[in-house]
Amino acid sequence: MLDIAEELHRWTAEGRDFAVATVVAVGGSAPRQPGAALAVDADGTAIGSVSGGCVEGAVYELCAQALRDGESVLERFGYSDDDAFAVGLTCGGVIDILVTPVRADDPVRPVLASALDTAAGGGAAALARVVSGPGPLRGRALVVRPDGSAEGGFGGHPELDRTVIAEAAALLDAGRTGTVEIGAEGSRCGAPLTLLVESSVPPPRMIVFGAIDFAAALVRVGKFLGHHVTVCDARPVFATRARFPDADEVVVEWPHRYLERTEVDGRTVLCVLTHDAKFDVPLLRLALRLPVAYVGAMGSRRTHLDRAARLREVGVSELELGRLRSPIGLDLGARTPEETALSIAAEIVADRRGGSGAPLTGAHTPIHHDGGPGPAGRIGSVA
Repeated sequence: MLDIAEELHRWTAEGRDFAVATVVAVGGSAPRQPGAALAVDADGTAIGSVSGGCVEGAVYELCAQALRDGESVLERFGYSDDDAFAVGLTCGGVIDILVTPVRADDPVRPVLASALDTAAGGGAAALARVVSGPGPLRGRALVVRPDGSAEGGFGGHPELDRTVIAEAAALLDAGRTGTVEIGAEGSRCGAPLTLLVESSVPPPRMIVFGAIDFAAALVRVGKFLGHHVTVCDARPVFATRARFPDADEVVVEWPHRYLERTEVDGRTVLCVLTHDAKFDVPLLRLALRLPVAYVGAMGSRRTHLDRAARLREVGVSELELGRLRSPIGLDLGARTPEETALSIAAEIVADRRGGSGAPLTGAHTPIHHDGGPGPAGRIGSVA
């Protein structure tokens, strides 16, 4: 539900009743991952998606039914070999979907509203909801924040609350969404309880060094992919808001000095487009030693060889150099700034998701990869 937090936050603020269908587990080649959601309000307005179109109609009806009778339902959708036109996933995958009504008088609504408020504002929080388990626990929810504080709970089960807080905090720290299976009293034994933990974290950073025309195109693609994008260049005549209106930040500073003082993490991508040794060498010397997701540098193969030699001279090791994506991007035959930005973005996505960058036509590799820091989930037992 947190993937459509902005819209649902508005619905809760307006006092609307709605039902939300959330993917809780996937198997095979499913189009959406756990946490993907579709919501329907009392007027029949729908937002979001759970399957990319395969089962949206059936899920819409389940939401409408849940609003009418006030009951949650867990439904599994898969592909039918006997009837390819039956409701199911034509991609051959399987998804479990939890449909939950959220009414104005629902005691769990304030907990959900708090999670939606945080997610809509770009903050970090994990929302844990019961997927299957003992009847009294169904419909319960708990919100966990990065400092370990929590709202909501599971009806007077302090040990269960503590266990869920610990599990949710770990998933939140990793920025992951998935299912957790524990005992109904918080231990690893007893009646089984399956929870969906949805993590909402601030968007990953993309820092683009070099205020050139290629950077403007990369900023637009980076924003489209959900990054918080910063452009940094030491030249004030080029690093202007007018030239980069889509960037979240435009910084006039020597690149390596900015990188020294700014915050980065394991999801941050650094794109060095300056291809000027006086900027590149001190910047890349620092960048290749930081725990970031991706470091790429623009330039010809000749530029790369010269740059690598200069980096070795200032003490960059071969292991560190092995992290550098240079020349930056995948081989798409790109010419224009927009095409080049696409090739860079494609490499970033492939690196993050564990893709090969090879054409899917004629290949026998999975279309959807489980590798990388993206959301993950699994098929579990359903009630």
